[in-house]
Amino acid sequence: MTPKSEEILQKVNQALDALPYDRRPQSLYDPIRYVLSLGGKRIRPVLMLLGYSLFRENPETIIMQALGLETYHNYTLLHDDLMDNADLRRGHATVHKRWDANTAILSGDSMLVLAYQRIAQCDDRHLPAVLSLFTETALEIGEGQEYDMDFETRNDVREEEYIEMIRLKTSVLLACALKMGAILADASAHDAELLYKVGEQVGLAFQLQDDLLDVYGDPKVFGKAIGGDITSNKKTYMLINAINRATPGQRAELMRWIEAKEFDRQEKIAAVTRLYDAIGIRQLCEEKINHYFGEAQKYLDQVGVAEERKAHLRQYMNEMVKRQY
Repeated sequence: MTPKSEEILQKVNQALDALPYDRRPQSLYDPIRYVLSLGGKRIRPVLMLLGYSLFRENPETIIMQALGLETYHNYTLLHDDLMDNADLRRGHATVHKRWDANTAILSGDSMLVLAYQRIAQCDDRHLPAVLSLFTETALEIGEGQEYDMDFETRNDVREEEYIEMIRLKTSVLLACALKMGAILADASAHDAELLYKVGEQVGLAFQLQDDLLDVYGDPKVFGKAIGGDITSNKKTYMLINAINRATPGQRAELMRWIEAKEFDRQEKIAAVTRLYDAIGIRQLCEEKINHYFGEAQKYLDQVGVAEERKAHLRQYMNEMVKRQY
């Protein structure tokens, strides 16, 4: 019987808490321990262990590689927060606010090295494939972040450019997690590649759901104020399609809000949301989410293991995409 995602999440959190940080100076490693203690959904390690569990029992045998991916993911968040000058992450002070920018840079760099060290703690037979996959993924994520920053100064971003950006910035790490789990479980190359495509497609759906919830989510459930993407003019699927599909009058109003240097936050959120409603952006986004989620399910259908072994991964994917938080 494959383990449930709740059981896997518990094991991941226990293993993260038990990681030793006995190198010196302590001031370099304290921020790393801090970042990894702030919680989070742990989607990447859970996906890796669920991917492994499709083919083998005892997923805890690859827990260190799963922790390596989670370390890497949190390293990207640490540096993202610094680039965005964000004050909070998961309700707690970001590293550059609690310490300073130099500490955030150096501790983040060390997190990246620790991620490689943790991932590399597998047997020699799997090591080349695992490191090759992770290195390619890490390069792609940097490329996605650069595209995201480039989009900040553009109002002509096309939908396909945005989808490629979120594929690189978000999807490929989910895809890497599932494929790495399959590689470590000695799955066939065909099944491992199918799982990569599962992660890629569910990652696109997951990010678009995030875009949607930032506009239409319930703040009590979402856990933070909605409308942050609107007030910051973040180029999301929603905004890009609103600009491209608006009538001349709607586009003029939208651009006034985008270009406004001073505005009332709630007034801007309400006005842009009304434009989204009028243009039909919510339905468009929901259809796109369902498309990518459907593609992920089709790829999972093709993976050559018994259907009952796929049940927990299917359930977890459904929770990821249908979430309200």
